[in-house]
Amino acid sequence: MLLSMRPLGKTIPPKSVVAACALIGIVALVIALAGYLPQGIDWQETYRPAGLAILRGKSPYSIEGYRIVPWAILPVLPFAGLPEHIGRALYLVVSLAVFGYVSYKLGAKPITLFVFLLSPPVLHCLLNANIDWLPLLGFVLPPSIGLFFVVIKPQIGIGVVIFWLIETTRARGWRETVRTFVPVSVALALSFILFGFWPERFMAPVSFWWNASLWPASIPVGLVLMVTAIRQRKVEYSMAASPCLSPYVLLHSWSGALVSLSKAPLEMIAAVLGLWIMVGLRVISGA
Repeated sequence: MLLSMRPLGKTIPPKSVVAACALIGIVALVIALAGYLPQGIDWQETYRPAGLAILRGKSPYSIEGYRIVPWAILPVLPFAGLPEHIGRALYLVVSLAVFGYVSYKLGAKPITLFVFLLSPPVLHCLLNANIDWLPLLGFVLPPSIGLFFVVIKPQIGIGVVIFWLIETTRARGWRETVRTFVPVSVALALSFILFGFWPERFMAPVSFWWNASLWPASIPVGLVLMVTAIRQRKVEYSMAASPCLSPYVLLHSWSGALVSLSKAPLEMIAAVLGLWIMVGLRVISGA
């Protein structure tokens, strides 16, 4: 009888053990973070209240600061139903994981991924507990599904919507374009019927002092990026174009443009370094 000869020390643990260890690690991290994280203004004033409103059978638009598509609140519901600090901590962990996943799927090497996650837009989103990780997730999903995510924030996804519209028609014909765009179009139409024309809420934040948009000076840059995306058939340029074409962009929403550099380590490092210099200068000037 032949004996099985397995090298000692190289036994791979079962997937269930790895999953259990990962779950324990996440739980421990969430508990540790819950006691130290700042509340997160967007979590405290917008997304958690909107999630609780849905759980109580009310409209998310009953919350004054909620201005995006109604289905964007659905992924927030599991977090909103938890005790506030626990939900906030778990929300941060999931947000960070999705930011990393998107950059990885777009081709980031470890150094690029590390730099991206430490960039001002990503950290700003995590500290304020905003929802920008959801439209970014749409970047790496099939267009028919991804559209539901990228329309959550037009300042992040409008360029990708335009690119998918043109590229789908060019590559697969108008029938495929209709099949791709009809579901999200119907969903938007139904949302107007159920909740009224909620996009009018977009206009209020344009005049807010924290608006970090470069519009209208950025329009030429955005148009050049869109033309480049369409001519070279590279969606990354359309990601970078979106905030340039929007009159309202907060700092964390520039993460959509930044993640387009996931395949370019040196360019990512340069962009993040420049952003940190900008933040430093603003802190000094405000001191």
